[in-house]
Amino acid sequence: MADPTGRPLAVVTGASSGIGYELARQFAEHGFDLVVVAENDRISRAARDFEELGATVEPVQADLAEYEGVERLWQQATTGGRSVDALAINAGVGVGGEFARTSLADELKLVDLNVRSSVHLAKRGVQHMVARGDGRILFTSSIAATQPGPFDAAYAASKAFLLSFSEALQNELKDSGVTVTALLPGATDTEFFERAGMQDTKLGTSEKDDPADVARHGFEAMMKGRDHVVAGSVKNRVMAGASKLAPEAAKAEMHARMARPGSGND
Repeated sequence: MADPTGRPLAVVTGASSGIGYELARQFAEHGFDLVVVAENDRISRAARDFEELGATVEPVQADLAEYEGVERLWQQATTGGRSVDALAINAGVGVGGEFARTSLADELKLVDLNVRSSVHLAKRGVQHMVARGDGRILFTSSIAATQPGPFDAAYAASKAFLLSFSEALQNELKDSGVTVTALLPGATDTEFFERAGMQDTKLGTSEKDDPADVARHGFEAMMKGRDHVVAGSVKNRVMAGASKLAPEAAKAEMHARMARPGSGND
């Protein structure tokens, strides 16, 4: 079925708030229609915001940590044979605290959402776009991907996976017409630290970047076909650059000082 609006279509996950909301807003402001997804019912309100920008928007409430949630999202996005032109794989969660004390269920859900669902949705998106010979994919990773992450160990590892996965796909797909970009923000003013239980850490109490700026950097890099972008403040670029030179043990100790529970009260 042909696109009735004549506009390209973007799918954005985790779009009810934070960086995902701002990414969806970027797409809407630049002439895309949207399929937006989140686990909570705020996605319907977010969709109305994007419609005010002139986009045709379909909200999907689904738990992407479940196989069926990813499948339902993709089926709704491609109903009637419609093409997906851009895919922003942004949904993710964090779990802060000592790994010996955190909930196993929470850690496994993090892996299911941040890693498993990203691979699942990327598989659907890549095969769809390669068959067309055109498309853009954006993964929201993090500068946490560039260093070990004591006290949010599984989260940092999941973001390192996404960075490696994105860079590998970019190489595989370089002659296919499909581009892949990794977005690496630093600490951003979203609900992440509250949800991860990290409000009392130095990271949680630090100055944070505006998610609108982060999303703009990510959108612009994706549209240019760049392989990655360190978004937000200059501090983030300095940290990412320093991570290339510092030993892993030193990077782990630096992260531990920032993410240790209670460090924000020191």
